[in-house]
Parts: sequence; C-alpha cells; structure tokens
Amino acid sequence: MEWLSILPFFIVILVAVITKQVVPSLFLGVLASGYLAELHWLDGLTAMLRYMVESLSDPNNLKIIIFLYAFSALVGLMKMAGGIKGFVSKASEKMKTKRSALLLTWISALGTFAAPSFRIVTITPILKALKSKIKMTKQELGFVIETTASPLIVLIPVATAFVGYMTSIIELSLHQSGIQGDAYSLFLNSIPYNFFAFAMILTGIYYAVFHKRGKDISVKEENHPGEEEDGWEDCHPAVAEEFPEKPMNLIFPLISVIFFTFFFMYFLGGESGVKGLEVFLEANVLDAMVLGLLITIVWFLIYLLRFHKLKVMMKYLIEGGNEMMGVIVLLTLVWALSIGSEELKFADTISSALSWIPPAFVGGLLFVVGCGLSYFIGSAWGTWGILMPVGVSLAQAAGSDLAFVIGAVFASGTFGAFASPLSDDTNTTAGILDLNTIQYAKYKLKPALIAAVIAAVLFFITPVFV
Repeated sequence: MEWLSILPFFIVILVAVITKQVVPSLFLGVLASGYLAELHWLDGLTAMLRYMVESLSDPNNLKIIIFLYAFSALVGLMKMAGGIKGFVSKASEKMKTKRSALLLTWISALGTFAAPSFRIVTITPILKALKSKIKMTKQELGFVIETTASPLIVLIPVATAFVGYMTSIIELSLHQSGIQGDAYSLFLNSIPYNFFAFAMILTGIYYAVFHKRGKDISVKEENHPGEEEDGWEDCHPAVAEEFPEKPMNLIFPLISVIFFTFFFMYFLGGESGVKGLEVFLEANVLDAMVLGLLITIVWFLIYLLRFHKLKVMMKYLIEGGNEMMGVIVLLTLVWALSIGSEELKFADTISSALSWIPPAFVGGLLFVVGCGLSYFIGSAWGTWGILMPVGVSLAQAAGSDLAFVIGAVFASGTFGAFASPLSDDTNTTAGILDLNTIQYAKYKLKPALIAAVIAAVLFFITPVFV
C-alpha cells in the first residue's frame, strides 16, 4: 500500500507528457492524493479542497503570490508609462554595429534580469531592428538573446520573479521530507551546480562571436535588396503605438526595486543582532523583495499621476498582475500536491525504496529525467514543482549533497525553458522575430543538447571529485 503514495506523481508526469499541459496534470495529481487519503467519493473531494486551502493559508506562500502579482503589475505599469517602448526606441537608435548590439544584449541584463519574458520583450525588438547591421539570421539572434534569458536569470539570487518560487519549492520539499534547513541558503549553494545554465551561456557566447550565417527560417519571405528591413514597432504589445517613449520609466523602477530590496534586507537582517555583511544572510529575502516591490509601485503611481489618470493606471496595474494568475494557479496546485504527498508519506516511501541508489548518481539521474520532462511539458516551473520533492527525498535517502541535487533539478527545468517548443521563452522570441516556432525550436535543440550532455557528464563526475 505504501507505493500508492507515488501514484499522484506518476499521474502528474504521465498526463503532463501526454497533454503537454502542467496545470490539468497537477490538478489530477492533487485529486488522486485526496482519494488515496480518503477512500470515499465525497471525502476524497473535500481532502483535495483542504490541500488547496492549506496551501493558500501558509504565510510564506501568500507572500510569494503577492510578490509575483506585484511584480507583474509593475511591468504592466511600466508598459503603460512607455518605459519598455522608450528603452527599445533609444537603444535601437544608438546601436549601430554588431559589436555594440551584442554588447548591449549583455549589459542590458543589469536592468532586465527580473524575468525571462521581460528580458526577451525589451531586447529582441532592438536586435530585430538592427538585423541588417548585425549580419545574423533571426534564429541566431533569438538564440543569443535566449541564452541571456532563463539560463542567466536562474543564476541571479535576488530581485527576480524566479527567486521566490525557487525558494518556496525548496522549502516545501524540505518540510515534506522532514529536513531542517534554510531554503534560501540552499538555493544560494545550489547556484554553482546549475551546470546546464553555465554551459548554455558559454554556448551562446560562442554562437555570438563565431557563428556562421545561415538562412533565415522566418515565417515571412526574406527581404529583397531595397526592401525595408523589419523594425521593432508593434512587434509586441509592450511596444505598441499608443504607448509613449520614456525609457526612464523602465530604468528608475527597476533600480528602485533592487535598491529597496537590499535596503529592507539590511534592516530585516539587522533585527537578528548580527552586523556587517552577515545581515544579508540573516534577512528574510522574500519579505525584503515584497516590500521593495510595493514601495516602488506606490512611488511610481504617485509620480505618474502627473501624466496619467489613476483609473487608467489601475487598469494596466491589474491587467499586468492578472497575467501572473496562470503561474499562481500552478503554484497553488504544486503546494497542494506537496501537502497531499506529505499526508501519504511520500518521502518515507522514496527513502525506504530507493536508498540503494549510489549518492553519486542521484544528481545525474534527476537531471536526465528532468530534461526529458521539461522538454515535453515546456515549463521550468512545472518541472521544478514536480521533481523537487522527489529530488530532496532521494538526496536524503541516498545521503547525497542537498545543494547539488537541488542544482540538478533547477538545471533540468532550465533546459526545458530554453529548448522546448512549448516554452514561453521560445514562443515569445519566435513571435517577435516572425519565426516558425517549431523550426526555431529545432534550431536551438542541437546546441541545447550539447550543453545538456556537458552538464550531465559534470553531474555524474562531480561527486567523485568533491
């Protein structure tokens, strides 16, 4: 009977691979958990409901929801205020050569690292407008841009849309396995072990510098000599014609979020009695990020009142936040599945049944399995939510290093976010550059597999030498 605790995860993975949809798969997993816990047609349903209510009652989970909603709302406000369009317009005017454009791609990461989709929307239109000067095909441009999106952002430890979610997944997995530990510290320690992200970034640099120009796979016909080159205007709703061009409305809010995050980290960490740089290690990072975001939204709204009606601003603020509702639903189901799995003693089953796996193999096996899962479902967050509880339980059972295994799970999800034709990154980039999504995904797959093989080798050999 104890093996029944694995059934919900088996259902989630199987349905996700078949349907390519994460949310319905997680819902069925939560439903299965409810019925395995309560073998009655009504009690099973009420158990499922209880799992979801409990997941939304946890203070840290609510803080993560607030952070994600507020972050997306701020992006909506910056879009309305012309920050994104203004940044794209000014940057495209000043970038005249391939070298300057590629340099911009990397330097701009300092201000656009908050989320992959945000980064793609701000950088891709610029390089699209400069395509004739850069002498790169659209798929090559997209490839270079995407290597500085998810693979880069998963390595940044503060003020990104990923940090709150990644820390939350670690925390719930620790709790489910009965392990004591600080989730954020484990996240920091896992960053060096995201071997795929590092390998993919290096591959992107190689392609940017040593690529051989091929043929465009655009859905449009290739421009003939004398025809006007594609521009950035209206290539994405964030740079639509009705918005003004005010780049400072992008730069200042982002600087504000980063500044206030560290500001609150300093004072929150100081409450523990430590001094110096240690205050940043003791601080509640999630609290600091939420407070930094809220303060930024408040002063930005007050500033924009001189130029826009409050009713209009609230419309874009709420619409921006609502764009994150799909992620919030996914999160709720991941948390609910974790609660149900804990009730079914999932961690104990994994620990007792798979303790024979050598510690050196756990990270590599999870990475390989996770790459396959993330490619077929196209969601890094979905992959992390499904595999992290399994990974932490396996690490505990085998005696593997927790940070190393956590890094392997995060690396596997990063692969899918980059390579899968179903991922948001792939579809957003292809849409802006007028590329055929499937052909563009095929173009990226070979270098992504090379980076994945390098990462897999490192995951299997690193435990031998460390």
